[in-house]
Order: sequence, then structure tokens, then C-alpha cells
Amino acid sequence: MRVCPRQLGIFTLLLLAATVASAETKHPKAVAQAMQTLDAFMLAFNNRDMAAWAKTLNYPHVRFASGGVTVWEDGSTFSERAPFAALVKTGWDHSHWIQRDVVLASPRKVHLATIFQRFNANNEVIGTYESLYIVTKVKGRWGIQARSSLAP
Repeated sequence: MRVCPRQLGIFTLLLLAATVASAETKHPKAVAQAMQTLDAFMLAFNNRDMAAWAKTLNYPHVRFASGGVTVWEDGSTFSERAPFAALVKTGWDHSHWIQRDVVLASPRKVHLATIFQRFNANNEVIGTYESLYIVTKVKGRWGIQARSSLAP
């Protein structure tokens, strides 16, 4: 029997949908905590509140972006940065999650494939980016442990 590429693609999408649904239903509390963590992350980011933003992360925190890898060992090192001036120069005013799909989930770790958009002050889209987030529960606390995005 020969399988055409279209049939293989449809099968792959169905398998992925079943896997995502399974991850969400097997660990709903972990998924809910991960989503709350992502919401807090975006709120702190949009408020340009470095201290609150740092509290949404678990450490060491790893970021893959702009062709490099950055590791912050603790919240104070993360908070010492001033990333918002460069973003504002691009026209950025705020960002929003557009899509968040659970890829893997366990009681202590959730992997999410996301899409977020950046907006200017007129609420016009200035960029749409795909990313991956790994949210972990460390010492009873949920935080983003690692993230990788295609955003500059």
C-alpha cells in the first residue's frame, strides 16, 4: 500500500492533536499553573516591571533567541538588565499571547508551543513570533525555566 504525502500530513496532524489533548487532560492542574505563570510573565513584561518579571521565572533560566543562548543564574542578575529601551525603539508598546498549545505535560513540568504578537501604541501588530516555553515546578513554585523564540 502506498501512502500519499497528503494522507501522511493529515495523519500527523491527527496524531499531534491527540497527543496535545492527552497531555492537557492527564495533568490539568499542572497545565493550569503553567498558563497562570505565562499570564503573569506577559503582564509583568507589558508593565515593564523587571522585579515582577523575574519572579515569573525559575533559575537558572535559559533563553535561546537572536542566534544566542543566555543563562541567568538568579533573579537579581535577570533584573539588572534594561531590555525595554531597545524594544520601544522598534515601535513596541505591548505584547499578547495569540496561541498556547501544550506539547508535553507532567505534574512538575509543562512544555508549551506559543505564538505571541507585539503591538505598537495604536494596537497595530508589528510582529508575530513562534516560541517554546518550559514551565517547571521547583520547590513548590511554578516558573518559566527555559524559553526559545524566533523573535529578534
